[in-house]
Amino acid sequence: MKRAKVPLAMAVLLGASAALAAFTGAGPQGASASSHREAPVISDDPAADNTDVYAFVSPNRPDSVTIVANYIPLEEPAGGPNFAKFADSVLYAVHVDNTGDGKEEVTYEFRFKTQVLNGNTFLYNTGPITSLTDPDWNVRQTYTVTRIDGHGKSEVLGENIPTPPVNIGPRSTPDYDSLANAAVTDLPGGIKVFAGQRDDPFFVDLGSVFDLAGLRPFNPFHVIPLAMQPGIDGVAGFNTHSIVLQVPTAQLAEFARPTIGIYASASRQKVTILEKDGTRASEGAWIQVSRLAEPLINEAVIPLAKKDLWNGSEPEDDAQFAGFYTEPEVTKLENALYPVLDNAPETGRGDLVAVLLTGVPTLNFTGDTKSDLIRLNTSIPPSGPVGTGNRLGLLGGDFAGFPNGRRLEDDVTDIELRAFACGYGPIVGPIIEGFGFCDGNANRTPNNALGDGVDKNEKPFMTTFPYVASPHQGYEHRHHGA
Repeated sequence: MKRAKVPLAMAVLLGASAALAAFTGAGPQGASASSHREAPVISDDPAADNTDVYAFVSPNRPDSVTIVANYIPLEEPAGGPNFAKFADSVLYAVHVDNTGDGKEEVTYEFRFKTQVLNGNTFLYNTGPITSLTDPDWNVRQTYTVTRIDGHGKSEVLGENIPTPPVNIGPRSTPDYDSLANAAVTDLPGGIKVFAGQRDDPFFVDLGSVFDLAGLRPFNPFHVIPLAMQPGIDGVAGFNTHSIVLQVPTAQLAEFARPTIGIYASASRQKVTILEKDGTRASEGAWIQVSRLAEPLINEAVIPLAKKDLWNGSEPEDDAQFAGFYTEPEVTKLENALYPVLDNAPETGRGDLVAVLLTGVPTLNFTGDTKSDLIRLNTSIPPSGPVGTGNRLGLLGGDFAGFPNGRRLEDDVTDIELRAFACGYGPIVGPIIEGFGFCDGNANRTPNNALGDGVDKNEKPFMTTFPYVASPHQGYEHRHHGA
């Protein structure tokens, strides 16, 4: 079914662009980028740590939505012999809300199973891996995908689906891309799925952000002129494990209600039993230990004492955290670090609530229920192939970009830095007024241009599914890529 396009009327231009204008203003510390270690407890459980979620209309298949859920932070490519993998004891899930109540109507669950062919060797592989059934591949994983509707009805969409091996090196994985391509699987109903190691698509200068927010382009201690201070991508050279799902839009959204909300989660069973032989067993109800939708929220908006609570709660209950959005610590830090003639409001930030918790009027508004979700208006067509959109998304005039969904190329760090440091202005009627409140306002310099100096991923994205770039090889790779 052909989907209607959103009219580029003045109300939309004001509402949407204004919304992202505010969103581009978060200052240094709070503007802190994702460390991929969002909360105290989950930082000790990397296999269940959901680091990033992306959702966008598929550019080469615009009648479908692609969702990417990444797990395992800062994954070392050379981390053998026990290379990173999905955990058999974790329930991974992608949730979709298509009614605006903050509750999922569609859930896709992923369970993994590891098989060791030869337990009498320490080796991950005993020879070159040339296929997904190669007997030289010693430690392998398969998984099951189950769809659950809002009434609890479940349907197994696929079983024993193979993951590819990790990208070890020229002797072990001489043609890695062919192994990864073989792991792309078609499911019933026109769904595609991939699960396995990929390059971490997030890009951010972690080193400057967490060194008391000394963003390199604005750091007063630099002796080299500011224009010569590019950022250093602290995630460059690291991998992650991605679950990538491509679903026909008609299975997720209604024509009359094209905006959907998406989040990903990881759960563990309530009881873990440690055996004397070192093995572990789990039993009991599933307990959510990690969740993620909008980027940087649990890291830079939710305070330490509430982070684990936030991970264990449901989006429909996020009104309890609204005060951290209306009085963001990030903005207070930015005002202190980058004092300007007209500091951003530190209270009453209804603009941030709109963009991050309810959606932007006329763009991707889902209703009054406050919930942390990536909101994607599926009726807005892609602006081009993956990797070619304006990195500032809506702030750059690209309606197909963040905060309308999140594409791989969207520079969410710079966008959110500026948003918190400037503000959108008041919500009046169906739109957010105040477009230009930050951008071009001399009283807001340098806040209206804040950024970490890292504007793109170190590897180009793929133009076809699963879109996320091939993982770095363990044998030959660089961190903080040149």
